[in-house]
Amino acid sequence: MGTPDFAVPCLDILVKNGYNIIAVVTVPDKPAGRGQQLQQSPIKKYAQAQGIKVLQPEKLKSPAFIEELKSLHADIQIVVAFRMLPEIVWNMPPLGTYNLHASLLPQYRGAAPINWAIINGEKETGVTTFKLKQEIDTGNILFSSKVQLTNNTTAGELHDVLMQVGAELLLKTIKTIENGKYELKEQTVNEQEIKHAPKLVKDNCKINWKKSVEEIHNLIRGLSPYPAAWTEGKDEKGNTLSFKIFKSHKEQQHQEIQPGVIVTDNKTFLKVACSNGFIVIDELQLAGKKRLKTEDLLRGFHFSSSFYFE
Repeated sequence: MGTPDFAVPCLDILVKNGYNIIAVVTVPDKPAGRGQQLQQSPIKKYAQAQGIKVLQPEKLKSPAFIEELKSLHADIQIVVAFRMLPEIVWNMPPLGTYNLHASLLPQYRGAAPINWAIINGEKETGVTTFKLKQEIDTGNILFSSKVQLTNNTTAGELHDVLMQVGAELLLKTIKTIENGKYELKEQTVNEQEIKHAPKLVKDNCKINWKKSVEEIHNLIRGLSPYPAAWTEGKDEKGNTLSFKIFKSHKEQQHQEIQPGVIVTDNKTFLKVACSNGFIVIDELQLAGKKRLKTEDLLRGFHFSSSFYFE
């Protein structure tokens, strides 16, 4: 059970190791792009190329889907980047339902663990396999695998690393369950120490220039390339211009310029004042335009001396 690119290596590694995948469950095809043509999920495309049966229920509680799922007589269900399952679904197979989650549980339960680990400046994260139960991401853990982060790792880079590490961990999980000798560890939780990974929405992707250089740099890389940190300001005509920022580096220093004020030669560099220095912007995108390196954007766009980010 899965949808995006992240889930494909997990299915692929099971197929290549000779496991009998009797079906794949994914989202219904959705219209996308300018032509609003129906788009298949990456998992569906892979499954069809392998000749695997694909189920695409609109509702996971629908009687027709439940009956079809039962008729498959699956031994085990694997969930990677899918929807929250009702109990009638996750409790169905005799060996249970196992999830691969892109964090070191119990930290970063929720929809966006890759992003929030970077936004919060973590030095390590990883992947965890656990047996599903009702409350989201709380089931008993089988295995986890750690990954180190640098000060400049982006969400996109971490996604690609965890996608491969996760596939290997899932294979290890399935082989262990197959052997029948394993122990599930309960998630030990001190609620005050838990960091969560809520869904990303427009508001928590906006840059607050009053924050520190470190916090803003972490937000930018933690949201790059998608959905991207954003900011806006007014030009000399009073028009609001919105920018997405994809890549930055830090200049940590004492300075007394107001947060959000832009410092630029309008040729080669663009930096923005924050509480303890400057964020130097390396790649950005003006709304409605292409993503560009700063020097390329500055060839066609001029920041007036009065322009600042709010």
